[in-house]
Amino acid sequence: MNLEKHIALKQLFLLDPEIIFLNHGSFGATPRPVFESYQRWQRLIEWQPVNFFGRKQNTFIQEARESLAAYLNTSADHLVYVTNATTGLNIVARSLPLSEKDEVLTTDHEYGALDKTWSYLSRQSGFKYVQQPVNLPIKSIDSFIDNLWERVTPRTRVIFISHITSPTAITFPVKEICARARKEGILTVIDGAHAPGQVDVDLQAINPDFYVGNCHKWLCAPKGSAFLFAHPSVQHLLQPLVVSWGWEPSNPVQPAYQAFLQQNGTRDISAFLTVPDAIQFQEANDWHEVREYCHSLTRTAQQEIAKITGLPPLHPDSSEWYSQMGTAELPSYLDHQKIHDELLSHHIEVPVSRWKDKNLIRFSFQIYNTDDDLRVFIDTLKSIISK
Repeated sequence: MNLEKHIALKQLFLLDPEIIFLNHGSFGATPRPVFESYQRWQRLIEWQPVNFFGRKQNTFIQEARESLAAYLNTSADHLVYVTNATTGLNIVARSLPLSEKDEVLTTDHEYGALDKTWSYLSRQSGFKYVQQPVNLPIKSIDSFIDNLWERVTPRTRVIFISHITSPTAITFPVKEICARARKEGILTVIDGAHAPGQVDVDLQAINPDFYVGNCHKWLCAPKGSAFLFAHPSVQHLLQPLVVSWGWEPSNPVQPAYQAFLQQNGTRDISAFLTVPDAIQFQEANDWHEVREYCHSLTRTAQQEIAKITGLPPLHPDSSEWYSQMGTAELPSYLDHQKIHDELLSHHIEVPVSRWKDKNLIRFSFQIYNTDDDLRVFIDTLKSIISK
């Protein structure tokens, strides 16, 4: 990437310059032009709240939906804005008519909050929540799918799986999973929390039943912006978490599920309305080039950490399996919390966790990160491990 361009983009982010921020995966960061648009929407609300919420809101939301739909290669009629991926996935999980005879299949790499969601609902409704361990290191797409399908039974009604996993940062082959599941009459629920903005998300090509993604992570929109996609064949299954004015909508043009999920009380929708600005910002700044630059930093980090630890990577060295976010295994005898705290004492913000029987460090690289950030991170980690 051109150094001058890189410096110019780095200066647009509002992060503490004293921190080497390698945790974009947890919360993301919003560039100044997008944040300023967000604040303009908030001021517009305060200027005339009745006009905004009573007369303009639906038009603004529809325009924001159309922009996002074009970005995701789908129809605006299939999308609804939600505040985060967990909320959207709760809507889906709570809506599905599952009973004691049914099973929901997932992997052991899913986001903890959603594991809790499905576990809670399984106790309420009686269905079986099946967590299939993924064989590591992953060898190929075919071996991954064969591994997952070992736990498919005649009772499997739903496959719930991440597009990009939270604990291990692995990109799962969701397109192939959705195609096979559709042939076998199994519903697919895709957790795309980390995908939009980090990888291309083409919902026509993936063809899931349900897909929920965050805009406030890798798309760099303001916090509290996410979306729920529902295939036309399953939109009738969705039920509201909150019943309000959108229930039994009077507008016959708008899909019913959009109305009762979107019109559920007074709330600040500025983050939703700023998503088109985030999309435009990335398109104007050649974000595919940015992704390639960040992927190269991630690749180097994985390779350097493997040299330090002697531990193998979790997946093949290919952008097919990871993009701007990577995870490496650290020696199991180390105290993961102490590693995290020592890195933070050196002004390096990066998550280190205990996942199953492994210590994992997950690093995220965004346009504001530099080769110097990478080198300081690796050198500091090496010194901590070698103590």
